[in-house]
Amino acid sequence: MRSDRGSWGRVISGGLIFGAAAVFVSLVGMVEALGVRVIVIGVIDFGRLLLLLIGLGAGYQAARRGGGGVVIALLRGLLAGAATGAGLAALLVLGSEVNLRGMFINASPALFEIISFGRGAAGVPLVVAAGAVVGVLGAAATLLPGTVRGPLGAGVTATIVIGLFQELLQIILQGEEGVRAAIRQLIFVPEGLPPRGALEVFVVVLVASALWRSRRPVVRGWISKRPPRTQRLLRLLGLLLAVAVVLVLPAAGGLFVSQVLVLVGLYTLMGLGLNLEVGFAGLLDLGFVAFFAIGAYTVGLLTSTGQYGVAHWSFWAAVPVALVVSLIAGFLFGLPILRIRGDYLAIATLGFGEIIRLLALSDALRPWFGGSQGILAVPKPNIGGFEFSGPMQIFYITLVSSAFIAFVAARLRDSRLGRAWMAMREDEDVAEAMGINLINVKLLAYGIGGAFAGMGGAIFAALLGSIFPHSFNLLISINVLALIIVGGMGSLPGVVVGSLFLVGLPELLREFSDFRFLVYGAALIIMMQVKPAGLWPAAAVRRELLKEEPVGAVTEGPVAERAEA
Repeated sequence: MRSDRGSWGRVISGGLIFGAAAVFVSLVGMVEALGVRVIVIGVIDFGRLLLLLIGLGAGYQAARRGGGGVVIALLRGLLAGAATGAGLAALLVLGSEVNLRGMFINASPALFEIISFGRGAAGVPLVVAAGAVVGVLGAAATLLPGTVRGPLGAGVTATIVIGLFQELLQIILQGEEGVRAAIRQLIFVPEGLPPRGALEVFVVVLVASALWRSRRPVVRGWISKRPPRTQRLLRLLGLLLAVAVVLVLPAAGGLFVSQVLVLVGLYTLMGLGLNLEVGFAGLLDLGFVAFFAIGAYTVGLLTSTGQYGVAHWSFWAAVPVALVVSLIAGFLFGLPILRIRGDYLAIATLGFGEIIRLLALSDALRPWFGGSQGILAVPKPNIGGFEFSGPMQIFYITLVSSAFIAFVAARLRDSRLGRAWMAMREDEDVAEAMGINLINVKLLAYGIGGAFAGMGGAIFAALLGSIFPHSFNLLISINVLALIIVGGMGSLPGVVVGSLFLVGLPELLREFSDFRFLVYGAALIIMMQVKPAGLWPAAAVRRELLKEEPVGAVTEGPVAERAEA
């Protein structure tokens, strides 16, 4: 009996924690700021969706972590959801009795209107009841079989995504006639996504996902029975289709989407370099933005037609020099910290990044680097009279550079040097005892990783046409490290996925701009709970954290059971 009371107490305390999270995002202004973006006209906006997701999460966690049957799971979800709603109800009551704006500037009447469904203090019971209902829905999600939960989740996710990006999608689907115009008229109205269009999207994605799940084993079985040559051809066709989609994105999405894609590409280049140091070699680097700055300043000094230009080279001639300079900087950076490990290594690398920025900003080097005024008049890349004048053109340089750097990183990962990095990552002492020269291996990791970031800095200089020291602050290094963790440490596709998730998504959702790092922190916490290996983990990490067996190995039970054990 005492154990049961403790179990239900944990359900209530968990719901109150989710309620505190709902109160927090409300008081920091996220609910009101995101409420301006309507998901479905007349149904829900982004601010209310955020509160809804918190309630669903409370019910899901309560049912997932408890035993018992269906009724017990639903009761757990109801209790956790009601506790979450009680947190918001308490805020509503307090706000009606006390003027909270003296302490919390975002505790505005508009916020309380959103929370109370427009009923003010009279909406307190409704808030608790709504939390209970949402908690039950979250608990019910854990009880559905995978064949039902998967398609439902896909349909809901697709509807939310289309609602979030409805303005951008309507721009992409502009046209008086044709397929794009027909799709736009079928789903959207001029004001946005109506309930009818949301239902159509949900049903189509739900049916398509269910059909795919039912036919996927058949398709995989058919492919596995084909000759190796046919399998390679099918993989090549899939790759070509993906490349074709990427190539038409700038033209289809316009200038804003191209700008976001270039930014994602630059962070991908930096992520590939830092992933080599952190993911492959296990060397934590918090000053990685320094190499990005070195690449940008090298190209700027060699190509600028302004006051601080020294050679007036073309972009293509300056890029190899920027790579070499960044490579040498990586070697020099690695020399003083060869014997440092752990937290001390993080502090040392953090200092290096700040030193580079402050040197570029200093008056002592101003005659050469321009100080706070920076380097101006950096020309655009040019090939045969064609100028890469804007993001829509520079995107292709970023794409080719990212593909080339990813290819080099993959070859390095599978090489003898890559295996030495991974051995050093696991245990430096054992690696050294096995005959690995730690000095050479560490210096190569810092140097090659720095060269990858220098490539990104070179493209960044050409994109902006100017370079300023304030563009290379510590937060860039933190962003790059965060995207590697979210994507998957040591995973090359994970770097791209992390860049899209942590860089591309906040850029497309400008309402996130004031809460970017709050979202980063929440994403990292959720990642550690839900997918500790990352969104796209490396094969070795999957085997280590998720206890997955190599392909063809004999297993004794489902992966989920082994991971839980």
